[in-house]
Amino acid sequence: MKARPQSSSTLKRRSKAAKHWSRASVLRELKRLASPKVRAKMAYFGVKVPKAYGISQPVLHALARRIGKNHELAEQLWSSGIHEARILATLIGEPDKVTSSQMEHWAREFDSWDIVDAACCYLYAGTSAAWRQVEAWSSRQEEFVKRAAFSLAAYLSYKDKQAPDARFEQFLRVIEREAHDERNFVRKAVNWALRNIGKRSLRLNRSAIRAAERIRRQESRSARWIAADALRELRSEAVQQRLRRKAA
Repeated sequence: MKARPQSSSTLKRRSKAAKHWSRASVLRELKRLASPKVRAKMAYFGVKVPKAYGISQPVLHALARRIGKNHELAEQLWSSGIHEARILATLIGEPDKVTSSQMEHWAREFDSWDIVDAACCYLYAGTSAAWRQVEAWSSRQEEFVKRAAFSLAAYLSYKDKQAPDARFEQFLRVIEREAHDERNFVRKAVNWALRNIGKRSLRLNRSAIRAAERIRRQESRSARWIAADALRELRSEAVQQRLRRKAA
């Protein structure tokens, strides 16, 4: 999926807004915004990282808007290794400047589900290499790299408006192949991708339901959970009505 071209006036505003921000000034601002209460809650939500300040998502998004898009700064923030700085990097990074090698470099350093999902949602889904990385990461063994494949597919299912249904149908076979993975952050992302693909269109809904029925027959506790949860939503009247309205 290609990023939308930006007007010269938009680029000038973003450039002007970003001029006074540096790696050092952003890290100082992050320290100022740190909250011990937020830091204490992170482990409860499954985010267990060594270098974190404790800053809520709304606060990080507000800071990202103040900074504006700045890919060079995003790379500098990522290199700090600080959890919130890396999430901020995904928010201010520019998809049209992301390369496959950069995606791979960052992926090797993924250490939490929220970093994975932020990168996939706000940065990677808009890159030209998105589908290539989905395929490459889906067979990787590292837990968070593998999660990235299915998280990115889940986001592409509604962000990539141009992708044909056939592309998602092909990925359903990957979902079937990997449904056996018992690791929590992987199986949840596999389930998420399956459900999102099945809500894209009536055709994909039928394909996803058939895939879920096959997954349910696998001899794996993870596969049975993925299938049961997906079928419950994909067959629901709410989803069926929405897809019929969309197709009308």
